[in-house]
Amino acid sequence: MARKPMNVVIVWEPHHEKKTCVGGSLSGLIHGIVLKRLGHNVRILERSPYPLLHDQGAGIVAMDPVQEFLRNYDLTQRPYAVTSPMLQWINMQEEVVNTMEMALKLTSWDLLYFILRANFDHVKSNYCEVPGVSEGEGKATYDYGYTATDVSYDGGLPCVYFQDQDGKEGSTAADLIVVSDGASSTIRKIIMPDLERKYVGYVAWRGTVLEDEAPTHSRDVFKENLTYFQGKGSHILLYVIPGKNGTLEPGKRLLNFVWYCNYPEDSEEFQDLMTDNQGQRHRITLPPGKMRPEVWTKQKAHAKEILPAAFADLFVKASQPFIQAITDVISPRAAFFDGQLLLVGDALAGFRPHVASSAAQAAFDAQLLAKVVKGELTMEDWEKQVLDFAQRTSQQGIAMGTKNQFQSRLQ
Repeated sequence: MARKPMNVVIVWEPHHEKKTCVGGSLSGLIHGIVLKRLGHNVRILERSPYPLLHDQGAGIVAMDPVQEFLRNYDLTQRPYAVTSPMLQWINMQEEVVNTMEMALKLTSWDLLYFILRANFDHVKSNYCEVPGVSEGEGKATYDYGYTATDVSYDGGLPCVYFQDQDGKEGSTAADLIVVSDGASSTIRKIIMPDLERKYVGYVAWRGTVLEDEAPTHSRDVFKENLTYFQGKGSHILLYVIPGKNGTLEPGKRLLNFVWYCNYPEDSEEFQDLMTDNQGQRHRITLPPGKMRPEVWTKQKAHAKEILPAAFADLFVKASQPFIQAITDVISPRAAFFDGQLLLVGDALAGFRPHVASSAAQAAFDAQLLAKVVKGELTMEDWEKQVLDFAQRTSQQGIAMGTKNQFQSRLQ
């Protein structure tokens, strides 16, 4: 694809809320590192004006593509995950009713973010050492507060238009534009206006509790296993992730929970749930610190009623819970403008969290793109393979969500 260094623009939108992380795609940084290591000059335009300074807890399961990416591209070589030896399912009486031996690498959004920033543009943090510059790598630029507003292509170089945080408008042309602005992608809406991100009838209550502050009984039940409980119209899971500054020290790690609960879109309860403590209605994510006290009080009481004590007692101790409305969206295309504009990661397909594959998709797309850039794969083959991954994984997530939320024998 490229015989000389390209100028690459990556449009990225992680989920920041005034210096607080609530998760989101890591695709922009992953693609930036891959392309920079191949000698290309990469500029990331991030919509948020706020550098990420601290995290409120968002767990990530590091699937095989993520592990492969870190082996190949992470020069910090910093340990990044807690290993869960198996999956277990418990009943209301906290009896283990099923197990599956499966070693999973469990990490956190903030730890991976700072590992990636150390590799991309050498950002210093308390999470990891900053590696040296690799021979032959391109230039990396990271700009905050740039909102993409449009794209154009006239057969030459594609161009992205933007507005900065001061309201100043501008544009930049590039040999390649990588669109990684999330499941609600602005650029995708421009080039595919009829494609909608649709709410599917349930949300995830998410949060963490410091391991040392968790009830002893809860810790005894969970241990380091990824643990599930299936209820009526809901299910909850929990796993251990790195703690502050990415520590893997027992007791200082975080217990990360995700509790799925049904709320019909047209219900008053759903509208009430997604309205924050300032009266603002949120469509997809109710960020940490925005939940109204009466909503939290109600859900804690609900937890005591329907969850096993190990889960309920832990849930009520979360200090900064947040809510994610579960949605589906997938593009039928990944390459546009003669292969010079690409949809990747969540901008290509926003998966339901059950498959834990947002970061995996980003790593898969990026490492496959490296083969295109090196001339080992055609753009047509890249698009076919990333679409196949997206469609297959999306269907898996839909099937899992439908079964657990709407077709369980407990319904």
